[in-house]
Parts: sequence; structure tokens; C-alpha cells
Amino acid sequence: MKTRQWLKVVMAAAIACSGWSAMAQAYPTKPITMVVPFPPGGVADTVGRPVAEAMSRYLKQSIVVENKGGAGGGIGMAQVAKSKGDGYTLLMSLSSLVVLPEAARILQQTPLYETRQLKPIARFTADPTVLVVRADSPWKTYAEFIAFAKTNPGRISFGSSGNYGTMHVPMEQLKAATSSFMLHVPYTGAGPAVLSLLGGQIEALSTGPASVKQHIASGRLRALAHWGEGRLASMPEVPSFKELGVPIQYSQWSGMFVPADTPPAVVDALRQAARFAAQDARAVAALTSAGTSFMYQDAPDFERFVQADAKDMGALVKRIGKVD
Repeated sequence: MKTRQWLKVVMAAAIACSGWSAMAQAYPTKPITMVVPFPPGGVADTVGRPVAEAMSRYLKQSIVVENKGGAGGGIGMAQVAKSKGDGYTLLMSLSSLVVLPEAARILQQTPLYETRQLKPIARFTADPTVLVVRADSPWKTYAEFIAFAKTNPGRISFGSSGNYGTMHVPMEQLKAATSSFMLHVPYTGAGPAVLSLLGGQIEALSTGPASVKQHIASGRLRALAHWGEGRLASMPEVPSFKELGVPIQYSQWSGMFVPADTPPAVVDALRQAARFAAQDARAVAALTSAGTSFMYQDAPDFERFVQADAKDMGALVKRIGKVD
């Protein structure tokens, strides 16, 4: 009897494996959804759309971008983390993905998801964020900006994509490093925050170059400094904070994830499609015109990168502490 039961278990497992194998060989057989957990106009959206278009050509199935904003990106990230791992729901996320679970714990809340629920597929970009103000503001340089911030606590308001997000954390770094106080105004994503800056509702923000390059080029915004190591190829005239004597650094990366239980064969197919997108001339041109470029990492390297970044950013969030 025990032998029969054991054989049934083995046969069931073999059938399940063969089913996944057949599905993987046919994958994809229907359109794929790529969730961007922020409104249109932000970095994840700017990267996600040309990547989705290139991957759809490689996979010979359409990839539909779905903007799902809310909770600093947490709503969309949680949606994918809890989705069926069949390769038909992808996540194009930013580095806030590794921050939000730790931030929730600091706020004594239950995280919407855990990083372990998501499997890294590929990193596409990794840009330092840029401090920008309106071109008609009184601050022509970073020195003028920070001098005003120090002598007028709370008079400068800055926007972000949400508490502890990729636009909030670097500004908290700046505040701590300069002993200054600026008022934080969270939005649902980079796009709405940039629009509020253009409209005069806030005075400054930190975001990836892709979100603001067109507005800098048109003369509506001015970049004062960035959180990188050296000068940026897309903005060679803008100094880094390190260059200005402020010891802070921050990188906003974008990458693709799937639910953790996605079958290996499907993961491999998506890795190949992601690699194709990172080398595709159309996608490269789209990112270049937006002010960024591919800094591609395949799944194994990207997974190690995510683990290291989660550790570093978790420590940074703990230093920031609870925010309203």
C-alpha cells in the first residue's frame, strides 16, 4: 500500500513537472502585463515602456504596461508579489522595492510584501538622483539653495514619490548631512511630483535624470547637484555632492521582477528577452533621449546586487527613523 502511495506521489510530481515544461516551451501564449507601480512620467515608466516594447518583439507577444500607483509604489509591488508565478505578470520596479518593507516595520505596520516574494530578472538602469529647482527660482547654485534652507527652516518644500521612496531617501540624506530642515510633500509618483514642481506647488525635488532632462533642456528646471560619484554624461555641467564637499551618495536603479515561484524555464525566457531589450537599438535610443542609459545586470548578478542594496538601504531607513 505504501509503495502504491509513493508511486502516486512520484507520478503526480512527474505530471506536474511535464506540465510546467510544456508550458515553458510554449511560453508565452498570451499577452503579458508589466506592472509599473507608479503613475506615468516617472523613471520606472520611462524605462518600462521601451523595455516592454523590445521584449514583446523578442517574445512575439504583446507586453501591456499597467501603471499601478499608490503607497510609494507598494501597491503595485505587492500586486505582483502575490500574483501567480506563470510569467504573465511582470514588475518594473525602482530601488524603493528594497526599502518599503523595512519602512513599514519602522512605522509598526505590516509590510504589503516582502522582497523574498519577488525574483530578480534583470537590472536595466542605475542613475544617481539629481537635485532640481525651477529655473525661475532665486537659487542659481547649490550653495545659494542650501544657505536659504539653513536660514529659513521649512520654507523650502520638496516633493517625492512617497515616504521612504527613491525621491525621499536622498533628500533625507541631504538634510542630515547639512543639518537643514525642508518640508517633505509626498506624491503618488515622480510624474505628479515633477508636475507640482513645474506648477510652483513645491520648490525642489530629487529624482532620476530621465524624469527631468526634457524640462532642464527646455529651460523650465535647473539642476543644482547630483548624488553620484563624478560628472554625469547627460549633465556634465552639474557637480556631484561629493565634489561640493557633502559626503552623500544615492543611486536610483530600475529592474524587472516576477513572483518568486515562477518556473526556471520561464525565468530563463524572460532573462533572454530582457538581455535582448538592453541591446536593442530602439530601446537604447529611447533611454538615451530621456537622459539615461542601460546599466544591465543579468539575474544572478542583479540578485546579489538587490540583496546588498536591501541591507544598505535598510540601515539607512533605520537612521532616518519614523516620518509622518
